[in-house]
Amino acid sequence: MEPIVVTGGTGQLGRRVVRALLDAGREVVVLSRRERPVADGSRFVAVDLRTGDGLAAALSGVDTVVHCASTLTGGDEQAGEKLFAAAKRAGVAHLVNVSIVGVDRIPLPYYKTKLAVERQLEASGLGYTTLRATQFHELIQYFFAVLGRSPVVPVPSIRFQPVDTRDVAVRLAELALAGPAGRVPDFGGPEIRDAKSLARAYFTATGRRRLLVPLRAPGRIMAGFRRGENLVGDRFDGRITFEQFLAERATRRPSRFTDAGGSGG
Repeated sequence: MEPIVVTGGTGQLGRRVVRALLDAGREVVVLSRRERPVADGSRFVAVDLRTGDGLAAALSGVDTVVHCASTLTGGDEQAGEKLFAAAKRAGVAHLVNVSIVGVDRIPLPYYKTKLAVERQLEASGLGYTTLRATQFHELIQYFFAVLGRSPVVPVPSIRFQPVDTRDVAVRLAELALAGPAGRVPDFGGPEIRDAKSLARAYFTATGRRRLLVPLRAPGRIMAGFRRGENLVGDRFDGRITFEQFLAERATRRPSRFTDAGGSGG
């Protein structure tokens, strides 16, 4: 069997996709800006997605790619263009892409970028599968960690359907091991929660008291969230709740959120 390539394989989602594929008995190659020694059975190949340097060699003889690489600081469209073109030249049969629920309905700049990458892939001529996921637990945690630096925390009147990256990773691995399916049903977390209840859960888990103040922000972006365009609604695929996620991390300091993807940005 050919190895499966994972971009963004060192990120919060990507490293769990790597683990799920290894558990399924597949060889995994992680694209990284520099090669690293690893002990989990995967291997790293030095590639710069923004310039395309190293892509041709990394994709030679590869049948499937799982694209998890993403950044809030820009460059996703450029990276997608380089990756999809190189994959097409290399004869890659299946490219799995992770995106975000609501990218076509909420005009966040980052969402617009994720939608543009989806459209690049659709037009690439590659066999592909795109999975949109709701916001990751890590993003919700980071959001309240930042706001919680103040004793008064403004909480928007919106809802989320947070999902654990482990649940999304298992689904992405399943899709990678199957054939191209186009855009598949969106992947949602196990619960729909208002932001206030998530804030309470976070501050309770971290042992801090904060005054939560309702915030109704104007604008098209917040209107999209208030309409629930970031929710799946009729699908509750994830198993791990936000409280379970927090309990596992009770002794850890929240890290800076770097995976926007399915990212759940």
